[in-house]
Amino acid sequence: MIKEWKLFATALLFIFIHQFVFADSFKKYSLFITTADSSINPLLVYSNQWSDPVYQKCNTAQSISYLNQEEKKIIWVLNMVRLNPQLFLNTVLLNPKCSFYKSEKSRNSYDKSLIKTLEQTIPITRALQPDSSCYVSAHCHAYYSGIKGYVGHQRVNKYCREDFNAECCQYGYSDGLSIVIRLLLDYNIPSLGHRKICLANDYNFVGVSIQDHTKYQYNSVIDFK
Repeated sequence: MIKEWKLFATALLFIFIHQFVFADSFKKYSLFITTADSSINPLLVYSNQWSDPVYQKCNTAQSISYLNQEEKKIIWVLNMVRLNPQLFLNTVLLNPKCSFYKSEKSRNSYDKSLIKTLEQTIPITRALQPDSSCYVSAHCHAYYSGIKGYVGHQRVNKYCREDFNAECCQYGYSDGLSIVIRLLLDYNIPSLGHRKICLANDYNFVGVSIQDHTKYQYNSVIDFK
């Protein structure tokens, strides 16, 4: 009887550890959550115009526990860009303080086309809302792509569910603002697919995951529906 109880206790311990590790993998970079304030607008450093309360409402993922700080920031920045593309262009992209800033002479065709696009984009007042199904879809793809060093949209693990209507993948960055800007620039993507998705008025929900990547250090997946 004692031996059976020991086996039972061991099994319970194994299940607990497995669940803990699984849950931890869904909260990568959780350190950001405890060391940064998710209520501080990430664009305030570029202009006080972003202090308007309307942009605080763009922070739709602030209370979502399964997202880390930078994943929340991606959704917040996306919503602000979509709400006021011209302000984002003038205060962030054309601001010398921005790490992606380029002088007029040094801009390539992608830089120039993004400027034109943001100048002409009609603001979207409906904010993207975080969605747990989209998150699971994005997380699974980012996690296994990172392990295998894969680049692209095809699921590398057959058990990864696909719950999205459009998807963006980005490699090499771990901070939310840089990820959004890189997707908007969409360097070397002639179709500008990522830019079009980020600025499209076709989606209501979003899921985001940033994971380690064996080749590019980081990779992020954003699923929209």
